[in-house]
Amino acid sequence: MIRLNASILIAAPFLSLVLALLCGTVQNALRKILTDHPALVFVAPAILSGMFCACAAALDVLSFPLTAAIFVYTFAPTICAFLVRRHRPPVSVDFGVILLLWLPLEFSVGARWVPGPAQGLLHIAAYGVSVILGFVLMLLFRRLDGIKYNLPRRRQDFVYPLIGLAAVAPVLIVIGRALGFLDPFHVPANLSALRVGAEFLFILAATALPEEILFRGFIQNCIMQKFGAGTRSLLLAALIFGCAHFNNGPGSVPNWRYAILATIAGIAYGKVFEKGSSIFASVFLHALVNTIRHIFF
Repeated sequence: MIRLNASILIAAPFLSLVLALLCGTVQNALRKILTDHPALVFVAPAILSGMFCACAAALDVLSFPLTAAIFVYTFAPTICAFLVRRHRPPVSVDFGVILLLWLPLEFSVGARWVPGPAQGLLHIAAYGVSVILGFVLMLLFRRLDGIKYNLPRRRQDFVYPLIGLAAVAPVLIVIGRALGFLDPFHVPANLSALRVGAEFLFILAATALPEEILFRGFIQNCIMQKFGAGTRSLLLAALIFGCAHFNNGPGSVPNWRYAILATIAGIAYGKVFEKGSSIFASVFLHALVNTIRHIFF
């Protein structure tokens, strides 16, 4: 319970900022400010680095190497984005910005400076920094089209995830069982609508939303705009998503079973993202798939 409360306290400020950016008025106002005064983009990494350091200090793990690492992590992609501010996105540097935001988190750079018990909590803060900085740089500063970071606008944004689930869930279950990745189907003894709903909302906020912002809103979207929408772009984005799960549990690393299933799921997520008017279409599908897996397998 103490750890859960600490997680909520750390995540709340970042999640509040993420939700505030759903407002079109807020997005337009910040875009205008950054257009009129481009150098103000450097305020974002300074504030976000300060928030991260505050979390580290609260956990009593703040150190000079960790402080230096977070400032490099936030300012490096910001400098890259600033240097290409006059070029319409996406350009090659935009892919570099995304990699600078993603790869340090993917490989847990800086974990050696954080004691084990605090790593999970501080990772939440790092994830929050990454998502918000990504929004500032790609959505507001670079004005990358097609991120679809808005609330659902059409009924289909709720229908597409259900169609996607019906199409991909049987495939994932059959292949997951054949690979030995999924346990046999079971119904928990304490199953309730409240538990399912709570699990779904937690997965949506903690996993589905940030991953869809990165892999669909940023990566797949940039690939589509650079090379055109179509099967090749969809499969490439799904493969990148799958490869990102090689170093994830459960299971031994490299976790090729997880990578295969994530690639298949990524095709469904990507297709729903293409067809929907909001990124929340693929977020809902992602959260549904993960919820079913966590509860019933």
